[in-house]
Amino acid sequence: MLTVTLGPLTMALNHLLLLAALGIASLVGWRVAKRGGENPESALFNLFLLGVLFARAGFVLAYWPMYRDALLEIIDIRDGGFSLWSGLLGMALATAWQGWRRPGLRRPLGWALFSGGLFWVLASFASHLYSKGTELPALSLRDKSGQAVALHAYKGRPLVINIWATWCPPCRREMPVLQQAQHDYPNVTFLFVNQGETPENVSTFMATTGLMLSHVLFDGTGELARTVGSMALPTTLFYNADGRLIGSHLGELSRASLHRALEPFESSPAPQGP
Repeated sequence: MLTVTLGPLTMALNHLLLLAALGIASLVGWRVAKRGGENPESALFNLFLLGVLFARAGFVLAYWPMYRDALLEIIDIRDGGFSLWSGLLGMALATAWQGWRRPGLRRPLGWALFSGGLFWVLASFASHLYSKGTELPALSLRDKSGQAVALHAYKGRPLVINIWATWCPPCRREMPVLQQAQHDYPNVTFLFVNQGETPENVSTFMATTGLMLSHVLFDGTGELARTVGSMALPTTLFYNADGRLIGSHLGELSRASLHRALEPFESSPAPQGP
């Protein structure tokens, strides 16, 4: 499962777990503070924002060459580009500062961070174990001529599956990035699975935008999205040569976030033969 649907809202599972951890930390901190100490709710919220800021800054610094000529992309966090260790470092430094300045906050804040952090680690680990190694779905989709094509036919080399639609704005924005990646990573197959549209619509879209996508398949019923557990567009899935899922990305990809996702493939040997 990659997304969770709450009424009209669809949220990435990892984002939901993070918000749940913040809620648990606030509840535990409030309960501990009732026995003596300051309520850490505002401090937790500030730490969360500071952690996000540090995580983004760390990611941008790590991939600075890809942001240097497009500075506005630095503040566009929709690409999901965050560095976990930078975020944790920022939160640790801010926590130490808060504890030194406000002794009454130490115990409630400490228990809050411990409980929220423990929930997030265990829940994220369980989610990781559930999704990691998931096999390439045994589905057949249609090519532009209407012929059935089995996804298993793409096993044997690293595979990136992008689930998209022409009416989806973030899908349209990330297409040039994915198109360029086709040339930058010749050992990786990029497969574009359109959701619920006709080949004629997609051909018109590609002609008007000048896109050149190598492998396009059509999923008229959204079966692939349901199988992998994602109701959000765009969704990008990363499979190794054995057809096992090694990563996923929900939402728009930037050059930097796509590069990070493809790093495990950089050491993959080129496939032998056709």
